[in-house]
Amino acid sequence: MAKNGKTKQEPTYGEASSRLDEILGRIEEGAVDIDELSGLVEEAASLVRLCREKIRAAEVQVRTITEQLERDATDDDGDADE
Repeated sequence: MAKNGKTKQEPTYGEASSRLDEILGRIEEGAVDIDELSGLVEEAASLVRLCREKIRAAEVQVRTITEQLERDATDDDGDADE
């Protein structure tokens, strides 16, 4: 993510999901000591929030596009009657 002192960018949905899978795998395998566990759980919670936000944003965008397509189709139907 942040490289060469550049500003840290928000991960994509895919990156966040992959990191969540990695964290979960490590916890399930028991590959995490108790001192590291709370930090990983905190990171996972942050990633879950980020993924939810991205899903909500995508839902809004899809809804907006489909509503516009429906309005366009209705407008086109109205023009055909003339």
